[in-house]
Amino acid sequence: MKVQDDNPITRLPPAPLMLGVVAACIISIGLVWLVGQQSVVALAYGGALIAILLMLLLAARLKTDPAETQMLQPDWSVTSAAIETRHRAIAIVDRANRLVCANSTYEGWFDGISAPYELAMDPASREAASEAARSAWRDGRAEVPVVRLSSGDMEYRLRIERSGRGEAYLVWRFDEIRTQRSYDGLSERLAGPLGEVLSRAGVEVALVAPDGIVQTTTPGLAERATGSRENAVGGLEFVQLLRSDDRDRIFFAREGQQGSPQTLIHVPLDIANASKMSDADETPSIMLLLDSTVGIGGGWESTGKAAIPQLEALLSALPLGLALTDRDGRFLFANKAFLRAVERETSGLPQFPSDLVVREDKAAMADTVRRFAKGATASGDMAVRLGNNKDEPVSIGLAGVRGLGDAAVLLSISDSSEEKRLRRQVAQATKMQAVGQLAGGVAHDFNNVLTAIIGYCDLMLLRHTPGDSDYDDIQQIKANSNRAASLTRQLLAFSRQQTLRPVVLQLPDVVSEVSQLLKRLMGEKIEFSVRHDRELGSVRADPQQLEQVIINLAVNARDAMQAYASKRGKQDWKGRLTLATRRVSARDVRKMGIDIMPADDYTVMIVQDTGGGIPDEHLNKIFEPFFTTKEQGKGTGLGLSTVYGIVKQSNGFIFADNVQGPDGTPIGARFTVYLPVHKGELPAIMRADEPEEQKASEWSAGGKLLLVEDEDMVRAVAERALVRAGYTVTTASDGEEGLGIVANGDTQFDLIVSDVVMPAMDGPAMARAIRNVRAHVPILFMSGYAEEQLRNEIDIENMYFIPKPFSVQQINAKVAEVLSAQRK
Repeated sequence: MKVQDDNPITRLPPAPLMLGVVAACIISIGLVWLVGQQSVVALAYGGALIAILLMLLLAARLKTDPAETQMLQPDWSVTSAAIETRHRAIAIVDRANRLVCANSTYEGWFDGISAPYELAMDPASREAASEAARSAWRDGRAEVPVVRLSSGDMEYRLRIERSGRGEAYLVWRFDEIRTQRSYDGLSERLAGPLGEVLSRAGVEVALVAPDGIVQTTTPGLAERATGSRENAVGGLEFVQLLRSDDRDRIFFAREGQQGSPQTLIHVPLDIANASKMSDADETPSIMLLLDSTVGIGGGWESTGKAAIPQLEALLSALPLGLALTDRDGRFLFANKAFLRAVERETSGLPQFPSDLVVREDKAAMADTVRRFAKGATASGDMAVRLGNNKDEPVSIGLAGVRGLGDAAVLLSISDSSEEKRLRRQVAQATKMQAVGQLAGGVAHDFNNVLTAIIGYCDLMLLRHTPGDSDYDDIQQIKANSNRAASLTRQLLAFSRQQTLRPVVLQLPDVVSEVSQLLKRLMGEKIEFSVRHDRELGSVRADPQQLEQVIINLAVNARDAMQAYASKRGKQDWKGRLTLATRRVSARDVRKMGIDIMPADDYTVMIVQDTGGGIPDEHLNKIFEPFFTTKEQGKGTGLGLSTVYGIVKQSNGFIFADNVQGPDGTPIGARFTVYLPVHKGELPAIMRADEPEEQKASEWSAGGKLLLVEDEDMVRAVAERALVRAGYTVTTASDGEEGLGIVANGDTQFDLIVSDVVMPAMDGPAMARAIRNVRAHVPILFMSGYAEEQLRNEIDIENMYFIPKPFSVQQINAKVAEVLSAQRK
């Protein structure tokens, strides 16, 4: 690019031309003097001539050549051609943030020509990009690891550099962040130095798209197929490059049978995905072509032996896991990717492929390898379970090869560790959801039984006084029933179907209320410490349930430390339990890369112990109900499942992991609870007072009640309890019968007490139908499910709720409370 020169000296005419002009001026002045013989005229003529020359020189210096002026401006078309690339979007802006140049990739990725500042980024990305631009103007360069657009799920890596004459421009480079595939970068390597090495070794390779179109080849294959080493075969069908004779030998079409026969090996890429029908049409393949003859007397067998080292060199360079076996099924070779996929990098290969799989798959694996080794050339895949990972099946591709000496079968496998991790997460979430539904159903049905037992115990206690022979037995039955009711509440907590009363609170306040209790629970051998971050965000949760979470986690940690000390045979041991609260911003969440947790602000509670950690095989099971590592009779296995349910019902997240020591061994377990920061307006009183439950019991005016319950034992005990309290009770065994009593009778009921889940017509459906006949009658629902869930699903005014199981006193008090509220 030409640069403008503003020095007036360099803009004068060249020296020879200047001397000629001066000589001409002197000669012309002398001629005028000789002709006129007057010195004054000659001097006047010379002065005028000098003035004219000076004016011409000044005009020449001040004159600007339009062509030269055009060359002084940047030629952005040349710049655009220089930055053209398919894999990176590049844009150049000036100091006024105007887009002056961009490549076609930038236009294609971002739908038009807009300056980088005007792209529709999400707020966090826009802020990061603006800060990077300011840093680039100041420091010369800056980088943003991840930039996301508001529309779409693509992510980009952004680099910004200051450049240009006077450093007056910024160059923005966007690199698309893609999931690494086994064949990424393979096309460039085959067309580059690696392809040259393979061609010199007699191995020709073609990367072929799923539709059979050649994407790239080694230079040697291009030369043999077209006569030019340039990659002129791209875009052609691979089958057009080859021909076969009546003996099924394969030749290059250009060479015909005058050339050497070729051994063709087909290697499908991304085997794990290719086995899925939805992805089979999107997976490219590698085609290997090896000469089947070498010199005079070489023959088929000798050629194969000579090609084995070349083939091994090729397989070692490929990122896909590949291995070779002989005709008897013994391993001959495996590259590092194969060893890594089967997790045998340190132990090496076994003798046979069947030694890699579980006992149930050994016979099938051995038979398949033997069939591909001795039968016709073919390829396929099979699903097996590796011996070191019995729960996760993997797909192994097999292809019969010929003409490679002892090699007979090519095995291929993809490293699918990330896919396995995602499958485990999905399976775990699905299992937890199914177990939660089962636990909720069991708890609901069991609550009906407990309601009847507790109610009959209360009725029997009304006829017995302390000192009677049966009084203590009845009390024991009721106590055990209440204990069973607490277990059902834990099941409902796990299945997220318990009744919560959330309020806006500060997490340190809840911790401080249970700290004294925790110190007593820990005992003298465990050091208990609490640390809080500043400026913690408030959360919305049930304070009593949060206290239950903290206590359950602390007791679990105490038992783990005691068991760890007993296992090591230490009597005089010391443990440490740490409870800390932290604030985590949305930016921190994005950096953690937890897919299941939205990027939001959280208040975090961490409970960490020194109990030796959780075994890896138990990490995915510790939140399941009834799973426990304690001895029989020392734990129900519902402590951590209750914690899990409360946290999830509070819209939070809980994770468990191990804390590593200096030598890499686990020294303790860590439970991390994330609760979303409350975004609404904070109330004046952060925690709600407990409701006064005894005021409603002052009602004594009686009333007419309709009791609808499909469980005979629950209906009988509730009827007896309400009749003894002075109410007139009419009973119905299902929703249809209850609706018929209201619609066809003349009785004006003061209150309808109904179960929720009933056959035929359930409680809510009956209530809506009754409201069409009796518009203002109040309804009291009895249910073992959560009140919040019930209210979300049932939009009925003047509705009340009592959870099962309940005692005689509780249902009498609730009915009195509802009737008292109606008369106010």
